Amino acid sequence: MTAAHKKVWFRLRQTLLGSFITKPQPKPLVFVGPGSTKQLSQAIGRFGLRKILVVTDKPLRELGVLDPTLAALQDAGVETAVFEGVLPDPTEQVVDLGIDCYHREGCDSVLAFGGGSSIDAAKVIALGAANGCKTAACIGANKCKLPAVPFYAVPTTAGTGSEATFIAVISNNETHEKGPVIDPSLIPKAAALDPEIMRGLPTHITAATGMDALTHAIESYIGRWETDDTNYYGLSACRLIFENLPEACRNGSNLEAREAMALASHYGGLAITNALVGYVHAISHNLGAKYGVPHGLGNAMVLPHILELLKDDAADKLADIAVYCGMGERSEPNSALARKLIDRVWELNREIGIPASTDVIRDEDIEALVAAAITEGGSYPSPRFLSEDECRMVLRAIKA
Repeated sequence: MTAAHKKVWFRLRQTLLGSFITKPQPKPLVFVGPGSTKQLSQAIGRFGLRKILVVTDKPLRELGVLDPTLAALQDAGVETAVFEGVLPDPTEQVVDLGIDCYHREGCDSVLAFGGGSSIDAAKVIALGAANGCKTAACIGANKCKLPAVPFYAVPTTAGTGSEATFIAVISNNETHEKGPVIDPSLIPKAAALDPEIMRGLPTHITAATGMDALTHAIESYIGRWETDDTNYYGLSACRLIFENLPEACRNGSNLEAREAMALASHYGGLAITNALVGYVHAISHNLGAKYGVPHGLGNAMVLPHILELLKDDAADKLADIAVYCGMGERSEPNSALARKLIDRVWELNREIGIPASTDVIRDEDIEALVAAAITEGGSYPSPRFLSEDECRMVLRAIKA
């Protein structure tokens, strides 16, 4: 991590305390259920917008998944232009191309259609377009004078909850180190949680993104910046995930399970908007930056190891989750309930096919990964700060 990025992460805590955490954040208008994407398109038409830039990736465009949404927007009287250049872990260069496309096409709004990468890219395209700047000028907290242009989101995976958060993560072109873009206007005006769109999601992506949502729910709940709202959303997301993720993986056509997972992902996003995350993300972000490990998969592999390290420090809150999710009774000791929850996380990973390790981690990279995780993790409200030895132990535990 460069010195500049370290400063951004270290400033994050103070900035959030001063500007965000102390006041409620806006929430998007949310349409939920089969056909909700069409409802969102109709609403966009009623907002008086003329031409919207749809930000997505090429595979979704080629599969035709986007076509009904484009047709619905046209029926609502909104012209469309499509930027399909998003790749996993979008870089500043990719986002800059999207900003150029927005201006070239004469758009007045942005719609994200895709997973977390497409939503993150679309957020920064909307912010950069409003301010007439490149992506690099947006990196950091509250860097832009003007709010993003009207922005909407249709998540096609149930994991990141990005449609509910004010943060986007963009990678540097050369180093692929990740930098946060933080601005309240990155929260979309409206979003659609449509299980029909998620019906064909492959099992391994359903599993990894579902564990991403579970990580958000748990880390927001056990952290030190929780509020009544974030606790409600975190607990609700946990129960929805434990009850529905296995079925969504077994039977992707089960729209009830898909809708429940979409809601869980959204609740997780609402929770981390104020309560933030923890060391699972600090390690997973750096695995993604260094090796391209998908974020959900990285979170899934790391989560149970971090919970093992924090089981004493967060025993009461882990016990709350266990009781809420029907894993035990309140009369049991917190330590026993925490143990049940952690064991269930291990079991869930095995049940849905999450690998226990990855072969991409190189011995010579471990110290740099530890240093980066410690730097980032120190900005989060984890129950306690982890040591370098503990982060090193986690990395070695998931190294094949």
